[in-house]
Amino acid sequence: MDTIEIQRVAEIEDDNWWYRERREIIARELRRLGAPGRAVDIGAAGGGNTRVLLDHGWRATAIDNTETAVDLCLAQGMDAYYADACFLPLPSGTFDLALALNVLEHIEDDATATSEITRVLRPGGTALVSVPCDMKLWSAHDVALGRHRRYTRRTLTDTLAAAGLALDRVWSCNVVLRPLIRLRRHRMAHCEDMANVHPALNEGLSLLTSLERRLPLKSWPGVTLFARAHRPT
Repeated sequence: MDTIEIQRVAEIEDDNWWYRERREIIARELRRLGAPGRAVDIGAAGGGNTRVLLDHGWRATAIDNTETAVDLCLAQGMDAYYADACFLPLPSGTFDLALALNVLEHIEDDATATSEITRVLRPGGTALVSVPCDMKLWSAHDVALGRHRRYTRRTLTDTLAAAGLALDRVWSCNVVLRPLIRLRRHRMAHCEDMANVHPALNEGLSLLTSLERRLPLKSWPGVTLFARAHRPT
């Protein structure tokens, strides 16, 4: 993300339906992991995901490759560093959890970035990764956000496995909204501005994503893929 995009994320991520749902997923995964430990949030942007880690008692470090994002995290009292995801300034084998949420698609050499995730995790440590799903959804939105690709389940799991991570689970998100998002983005010649979502629509989308959590749709094609993996002992 560039500086302007980082600032916009910081302004909207507390209330926006998409960021709200992503924080709920993180919180659910943290509850599954149990006792908190050391975590790194790679591609921290406005620091919203790092705050979830801190709120759940984790000792969290934020990493981003834009100075604006690092400054925003530092202003919130977070431990934050300016760095490239392919060259993390972190010791090997020391983190219990690594987040890389909507990060890998922005990196041309996603294999090196994923290998860095493996390197900094302790044996048995968990990686939680999300990526945009399916090149059938490729649009001007992806181009404007500087993405290199969208992933299939196979390409995501292969990338994780090649980095030495053992897959625990992979699942889809925003399944219900996929047809609408595909139609809307393919008709737009520019990036969709999430900051301009009407409050009533924002709440409606939040309700839909909350409903989707209760439906058996996680194996269906969606808009986003999540994967949980671990560094083998």
